[in-house]
Amino acid sequence: MAPTKTALKKWEKVREFALGLPGAAEEFPWGESVAKVNKKVFVFLGVADGSYPLGVTVKLKDEVAHAHALSSPGAEPAGYGLGKAGWVRVPLEEKGAPAAELLCDWVEESYRTIAPKRLIAELDAR
Repeated sequence: MAPTKTALKKWEKVREFALGLPGAAEEFPWGESVAKVNKKVFVFLGVADGSYPLGVTVKLKDEVAHAHALSSPGAEPAGYGLGKAGWVRVPLEEKGAPAAELLCDWVEESYRTIAPKRLIAELDAR
């Protein structure tokens, strides 16, 4: 089932934002797109081919942002035990899914949790 146009647009904006962060690179472990910094994943982007529901998974240490993300329609702690470390999967095709801007804010927070200080300083200098 192909993703909706709205969800796909959000996904593309989030992917572009993530890959525009200092030192970010896209890789495809497990057959899905992830954005990494310093060889560590800061956002799981999944697949956009319709083989799995479109969504993003981010690490949110801030309690307010974490709770807000979990309150999104269909959101849940990430699988494989990642939820215990603050990772949240946010589906993009649910009615009332967060806007791309908010998703990008969460991606930036996840990036700041993972990235080395020198790259965070580079981001702050922009």
